[in-house]
Amino acid sequence: MATGYDEVRIYGEVGEADVSSGSSHVARLSPTGELMVSQVHGRYYEQVNMRHVFGAYAIVTAPVIWSTAAGTGGPLIWNPSTSGVNVVLLKAGIGLTVVTTVAASLGITGNSQQSAVPTSTTAIDGRNNCYIGGTASAATPYRVGTPAVAGSFFVPFADVHTGALTVDNTGGKWIDLDGLFVAPPGTWISIAGGATASTLVANLSLVWEEVEI
Repeated sequence: MATGYDEVRIYGEVGEADVSSGSSHVARLSPTGELMVSQVHGRYYEQVNMRHVFGAYAIVTAPVIWSTAAGTGGPLIWNPSTSGVNVVLLKAGIGLTVVTTVAASLGITGNSQQSAVPTSTTAIDGRNNCYIGGTASAATPYRVGTPAVAGSFFVPFADVHTGALTVDNTGGKWIDLDGLFVAPPGTWISIAGGATASTLVANLSLVWEEVEI
């Protein structure tokens, strides 16, 4: 009987098997017929080992609201139009040292129309290749900067409170972004506030992968 499509069947072996390097073997199946796939290394090992994952760390005082261009950050990551890579966000980190007098959220913003370096930039407090000893990123991170235009979106991922650090329940946070935001050449991306978080002093970080295009 014609089905209108080509049938594909996968044959394998149920259970574990001892297979030597360089040899061929059938796929592994579960006792109920599913194809078994396991994570051989840590989640980001392959891309880190290829020197494609980077981090930036910024100490930011009073992060401005995302709809304000002046002093946006940070870190603020600018991807030059000549970089040849997409900047793909993987993680964000937050640690507070001085509380805010204005309750606010923190999140991701960004925009295009950035063919030249943002103005009024402040040097990043730290940057690294996640493969220790690897080369610098193609994109350039800054602590803060003033892009050509303010952010075109805002996606919050955390909040900051006006309570004392001894009672505030924000604490440190490690946020999975999982490639949700991609900054192609000629764009920028940054952490910013949902409101200008007056007096807040925050240790903020972004981790990203650079994917050749």
